[in-house]
Amino acid sequence: MRVRVAAIVIGLLAAGTAAAAKEFVAHKPNAKTERAVGHQKAKSKTRLATISNPAAIAVERAGNKHHRKDTRASRRHHKEREAEPAIPLDRDATAPTINFAPDIGWRLIEDPVTGARLGLPEKLVPLAGASRSGSRWTSAQGQIQIETFRLTEAALPALFEQEKKTSRRQIASSQLAPDGFAIRGVQGLKDFVVRAAAHGSEIRGVTILYDQATEGRMERIGAAVASTFTGFPDPQAAAQPGLRRLVEYGTAIVVSSDGDFVAPAHITEDCQSIALPGLGHGERIAADKASDLALIRVYGARNLAPAMLGGGSGGELTLVGVADPLTQAGAADVTSAAARLTAQGIEPSPKLGFSGAAAVDANGGLAGMVDLKPAVVAGNGSVSRTATLVPVETIRGFLQAHGIALAAARRAPMAQSVMRIVCVRE
Repeated sequence: MRVRVAAIVIGLLAAGTAAAAKEFVAHKPNAKTERAVGHQKAKSKTRLATISNPAAIAVERAGNKHHRKDTRASRRHHKEREAEPAIPLDRDATAPTINFAPDIGWRLIEDPVTGARLGLPEKLVPLAGASRSGSRWTSAQGQIQIETFRLTEAALPALFEQEKKTSRRQIASSQLAPDGFAIRGVQGLKDFVVRAAAHGSEIRGVTILYDQATEGRMERIGAAVASTFTGFPDPQAAAQPGLRRLVEYGTAIVVSSDGDFVAPAHITEDCQSIALPGLGHGERIAADKASDLALIRVYGARNLAPAMLGGGSGGELTLVGVADPLTQAGAADVTSAAARLTAQGIEPSPKLGFSGAAAVDANGGLAGMVDLKPAVVAGNGSVSRTATLVPVETIRGFLQAHGIALAAARRAPMAQSVMRIVCVRE
């Protein structure tokens, strides 16, 4: 009986082996299948090794958790950005002046490459250089980047769509107007703001990028940079309070035949170089901020015609100065304009570049120096130029305090005693 059972078992095993062999022959894997099987085996071995190592299991779980956390945080951050208000395209003239802590170094500047004006946190982005079509300012490690651009032949709607489709950008808000656009969102691990303005076929703009880790501080600053951006400033309009042009023009008055001049202190402040075209480099010897007077000396200058100092300031004046090149098609002509001294100052206010101009009395003598500054008009927040007079008595006292001998000046036309002065800032 036992022999018969063993024979049956052996027969069944043989039949199963034959069937398995037949099945193997019928479904023999090809090369592609073999590679897939090999890959699966390798993956299984790796997984088995991981399972056998508790530390590896902890690392894998932490990595997956971190990845899911980053993804959720990124999506949540984008949704929060979507909920924020868009950057306004229209400037609010009644908005208060932007104030930041001194360590930010906030200053309104004029970009020499594009001609646009914008606010810049200079201490946060101290590294300045050129970009492909404008200027670039960055922080030491590149967490913050501010870049201007200028396109001379471009279509605003096409550029608007192109900026929205830039790689890795998620758009939180965007606005397109006939003369400009604004876009805000997330680009990779940075927040970004783009502001652009168009005039004809020319487009000028600014892009602000900053790490999300700096968002607590940079969100307000980035919005301020975008909101202060003026792509095509009116050269005839008054500059905003606090604006420091990188190249600024004014007028200087000759006070000695050997190269001494008086000029406004605010025009000659923070200059990398001071030039008086036709004479050369000027050096600021002294300044009095209270009276806004600066003493400028050009070494080696000789035989200049000092202004004849008058006895005081009368009501009717003639202003003699050199207007900004933007207002006279790049020229440097000395021009004059009639004006009147009132309790409010000099009226009407002269052109840009007349800050430092000579105010001449009815006898042809110097009644004082024109001090031209921007000021906010109370009530509507609009910006206008305010011209005041620095009296000749103040000028005389300033010069005597700094050792300038006031020799009797020969009577000569005041146009020979004024020159353009140029301040170039970093």
